[in-house]
Amino acid sequence: MADFILDFEKPIVELENKIKDLKEINSEGEADLDSEIGHLEKKHAKLVKKTYTKLSRWQRVQLARHPKRPYSFDYIERISDSFIELHGDRHFADDKSVITGVGLLDGRQVVFVAQQKGKNTKDNLFRNFGMSRPEGYRKALRIMKMSAKFRRPIICFVDTPGAYPGMGAEERGQAEAIARNMMEMSILPVPIVVVVIGEGASGGALGIGMGDRLLMLENTWFSVISPEGCASIIWRDSSKAEIAADAMKVTAQDMYDMGICDRIITEPLGGAHRDYDGIAEEVRKAINEELDVLEQIEPEELVERRIAKYDRIGVWEE
Repeated sequence: MADFILDFEKPIVELENKIKDLKEINSEGEADLDSEIGHLEKKHAKLVKKTYTKLSRWQRVQLARHPKRPYSFDYIERISDSFIELHGDRHFADDKSVITGVGLLDGRQVVFVAQQKGKNTKDNLFRNFGMSRPEGYRKALRIMKMSAKFRRPIICFVDTPGAYPGMGAEERGQAEAIARNMMEMSILPVPIVVVVIGEGASGGALGIGMGDRLLMLENTWFSVISPEGCASIIWRDSSKAEIAADAMKVTAQDMYDMGICDRIITEPLGGAHRDYDGIAEEVRKAINEELDVLEQIEPEELVERRIAKYDRIGVWEE
């Protein structure tokens, strides 16, 4: 993972390595390469800007999946003081792909509900690759209802390739758990801010993705199915995922244009993984600004506005 490079990033990395090599030679005093290094650094800056300001939808999907990308815990530990994790759904188990807990956000008491991927193979197995089981959604709902009881705003971090499709999960009511969460979240009388920090795939994302405001990081995606899944169904060929991503319009900008996403959070040039602290600060500011507005709304009106928000999504034809 340390050397993970996306295909479209290879020319940039090759140039960075060349600059690094020249600097090492230059530091040894064997040759004066300042002029050549300066030329390559300018070329590098132009290439970075050209590459990352004109990303295709598929390239943004790839960045959303980048293994170095910050995950939910990375944001929580940077924006929240005194975070205390809460475990278990009180029915079956504690799903490690879902993090729930209480904490402070600049002095404001909040509740976090988040999906967590792993940083390496062992961690991914522990976190089930960010794919939640029914007990994960039920744990999330338990904590969200507790939040409503104590009038605490809810912050949801969405980052999942989809809900876990295993037989055991289906036997324990995967679809029902997701549907119940969506129904219950629509009427919780407290502010809910949802932030898509990576992948927002299928019902797995919707299970904790209903809220008053949907925020998406610049290089994230949100869709009823993954591009590969769509390509497999439509063309019987998952390698056509790039075509599917364009057809489905899955990016944050697409969601904003369709009125589904309420706000796009700009990432550092090159992606969120380039600056953990910087992107966490942007997320912190955005959440605070949204909560400042939402907390001024009476609970009954908040619920009415939330339901109306989702009523406006899509088209109804007789």
